[in-house]
Amino acid sequence: MAHNKYLKKFIYLFSFFGLLFSALPVGAFCPVCVVAVGAGLELSQYLGIDDTVTGLWVGALLVGLSAWTIEWLKKKKITFKGETLAVYAGYYLLMIVPLYFAGLMGQSYHSFWGVDKLLLGIIFGSVVFFFGGMWHFHLKKKNNNKVHFPFQKVVVPVGLLLILSVVFYFLTRS
Repeated sequence: MAHNKYLKKFIYLFSFFGLLFSALPVGAFCPVCVVAVGAGLELSQYLGIDDTVTGLWVGALLVGLSAWTIEWLKKKKITFKGETLAVYAGYYLLMIVPLYFAGLMGQSYHSFWGVDKLLLGIIFGSVVFFFGGMWHFHLKKKNNNKVHFPFQKVVVPVGLLLILSVVFYFLTRS
């Protein structure tokens, strides 16, 4: 598919920003988690997996980068009204608008459930990854602020994303 080369460039761009922020000691989503999301995104493109599944990983990556940026702003004591909304909106717009204008989103033949495949994946991936991270903190809190198993902070959100990827893979095969 011709649009894969453009998507790959965007993936590399966001991976670069992910690596840039991964050097910072922040507590949002762990660097291993975001690297795992980036690796899953690259693997799905390499294997020719449907754009809905790819969108799941893009959405997760955007949530991770947004959370890191917000934590970084807090640590630098950079605050302004609506900073959380501005960061999330900024990252999502930086991803979605270029994809739309490059013709990679918004095509009528490129939809599932009446929604663009990439956009649908981004929405579901964002929500699941975010709530997976929150679920980790909930589980940890219920266990006297101790994880139930090693790497729980990575396994819970990325595991949910993997499960959702398999579900969407089979849903979009028909």
